[in-house]
Amino acid sequence: MLIELDGLFKTYEVGTQKVPALKNITIDVKETEYLAIMGPSGSGKSTLMNIIGCLDIPTEGSYRLKGREVGTLDDDELAEIRSAEIGFVFQTFNLLPRMTAFQNVELPLIYGRASRKGRSDRVWETIDAVGLKERAHHRPSELSGGQRQRVAIARALINRPSIILADEPTGNLDSTTGEEIMQIFRQLNNAGNTIILVTHEQYIAEHARRIVKLLDGEVASDTTA
Repeated sequence: MLIELDGLFKTYEVGTQKVPALKNITIDVKETEYLAIMGPSGSGKSTLMNIIGCLDIPTEGSYRLKGREVGTLDDDELAEIRSAEIGFVFQTFNLLPRMTAFQNVELPLIYGRASRKGRSDRVWETIDAVGLKERAHHRPSELSGGQRQRVAIARALINRPSIILADEPTGNLDSTTGEEIMQIFRQLNNAGNTIILVTHEQYIAEHARRIVKLLDGEVASDTTA
């Protein structure tokens, strides 16, 4: 099993009050699954995404990634997991404006100290996989919103992670461009990538093969397409 969430709780302290964000979440995710986590604002989906992405840890319960208990890891170990196992795609793209598409995609490999020759080959392969080879030497300001999101997807893929974690990836795009981006995620899943998509839109969630709906911090339903 790739991901095992067992009896997971997350509580935040706001002043003297304790505010529960997640309550008794138990979910398993297999390799190559395409899962959408959806729910209204305040449902806990962003908190769950942060925990799955190793950006936060649960207050109670267990999160195992590839059999490894995440809650026992220190900051350096969590950072290593984020780098090696999880590719993030955000609504706001988070690209560096002075770098070209190629350089933005290459950046995680530089941080990982990959060789220059190995970096170049992998970047071209990954950019080609998202259909952006002809725009590789353009900066983000010279790209459309959909093209910028393709760059962000390529950057998430570059370290060949176990999970692609996408947070509202079509939120800043028009419906036609958003549909094109969702088709890329489907192609990546068909190629064997595990996709976890966080959204509040039903029509976006329906691109996934499984939908987990959260309400008030709890799993309201878990259905397979």
